[in-house]
Amino acid sequence: MTFNCKICCLMLLVVVLFGCATIVSKSEYAVTISSKPDGADITVLNRAKETVFQGKTPTTVVLKAGAGFFKGEIYTVIFKKEGYRSHSAQIERGVDGWYFAGNLIFGGLIGWLIVDPATGAMWTLKNLHVDLIPESSSHIKEGLYIVTIDDVPNHLRSEMVRIKS
Repeated sequence: MTFNCKICCLMLLVVVLFGCATIVSKSEYAVTISSKPDGADITVLNRAKETVFQGKTPTTVVLKAGAGFFKGEIYTVIFKKEGYRSHSAQIERGVDGWYFAGNLIFGGLIGWLIVDPATGAMWTLKNLHVDLIPESSSHIKEGLYIVTIDDVPNHLRSEMVRIKS
């Protein structure tokens, strides 16, 4: 067997034995977490409700996409800032395109059923942005604001004045 043939066989073996998403993609993602306004205290919890990160927005956190065999991790982020309502949101998770397309072409059943699900490389995580809501109207600066009725909190609607044209 020639050297080139041995290299080709070795490359084919690697492609067949390992999942495509594991080779091409990753199992950890740098997730950007931001808020409007900046400076909110955040706590990131995993599916077991364990704290995996605490800090302030904006920030970037490296998080594992997988939580076990065929399980994508679920992250909940709790936002707190003085003068604003506390808010919690989940980081969106999706299926990596390389998991489907790559294993269809290269990785095969071993990639689909074993390698990518075990490493967590079959999942992706998306960035998270939250617009925080002020606790009361005392945080609104003076001036003229044009908003829709849907933008006004229910507890403030009774204080609204109708302007006749």
